[in-house]
Amino acid sequence: MKLNIVIIGLSITSSWGNGHATTYRALAKALSDLGHSVTFLERDVPWYREHRDLENPTYCKVALYGSLIELAQAYSQAVLDADLVILGSYVPDGVAIGEWLTARATGITAFYDIDTPVTLAGLDAGEIDYITPRLIPRFNLYLSFSGGPALDLIQDLYGSPLARALYCSADLRMHAARKAPPKWSVGYLGTFSADRQPGLERLLLKPARQLEGHSFVVAGPKYPESLRWPDNVTHIPHLPPHQHSEFYCSQSYTLNVTRSDMKSLGFSPSVRLFEAAACGTPIISDDWPGIETVFAPGAEILIASGPREVMQILGEMPNDRRLGIAANARARLLREHTPAHRACQLETYYLEALEQLPYVNDTIRRPIELEEAK
Repeated sequence: MKLNIVIIGLSITSSWGNGHATTYRALAKALSDLGHSVTFLERDVPWYREHRDLENPTYCKVALYGSLIELAQAYSQAVLDADLVILGSYVPDGVAIGEWLTARATGITAFYDIDTPVTLAGLDAGEIDYITPRLIPRFNLYLSFSGGPALDLIQDLYGSPLARALYCSADLRMHAARKAPPKWSVGYLGTFSADRQPGLERLLLKPARQLEGHSFVVAGPKYPESLRWPDNVTHIPHLPPHQHSEFYCSQSYTLNVTRSDMKSLGFSPSVRLFEAAACGTPIISDDWPGIETVFAPGAEILIASGPREVMQILGEMPNDRRLGIAANARARLLREHTPAHRACQLETYYLEALEQLPYVNDTIRRPIELEEAK
């Protein structure tokens, strides 16, 4: 099965201030490795244009468009010819694009929600401008950043014909364990978020203030200038993806802090979990429903609810157990959470969606017939 896939996403060219780029890059690479053709369409906006860290990837075609009119005029045929068209969350004018592509496409259409908890929390309040309840049933497939009960909610309450979890992952060609003395006791990688900041304060900044002999680091943009970092906390305003591996490998532990909507819904693992595990860095995380379905607490990941637990880990954890937890997490990732796993899952979901269609036209049927002919 060789698919022609078109993805209209927030950004693949710039990782500045968003986690979508690394997710799309890992998925597109893995799809290309399987022989699929991927075209990524991205709105050309100033804030990503000024911070581009990927120009011409070898694993997919990237095209920028400046307006809805340009998108429709230049790429209508690409959408028409595609076996699978995916629209991502937070795409500017996402509702208009979703209505256009679900009417135009002849292949399977999918909405990839990399922000499912935020989406579900805001739909009823009318605070989401990239998808609407009316539009969800028009997509053949809803790919969700969140698993667990969210999938039933999307199908039963919002009428999606098929909702399936498609977690993010880590590019193993970029993220690998390195043997180097840690520079920092605990590090955190993430864009500033007001509802995540109390967790960062509780699990990193408070321990830092009490452990003056330890060094800590926070990497990510958009933190307020008024924020006063403790003297033993280094802040890196932006860290491009090609530096993530070195960053994780320079920490004794990396911290995962979860946004409130994602904690409430659960089953929403951040990309930092997979990147850190791939780098062989042990993870300290806040707790949320479903975390045990991703990594086993105590064996593959450490759970902390407050500064005392973080300080206890730093002060009492034997080094062999620290390294063993990291090794267990990396082994689990290699078994279940690589980009190759995600690409194969997407293939499976595509075929499920295909089976649900009331009819199959020649354009959709073509990839399966080619596979059967081999």
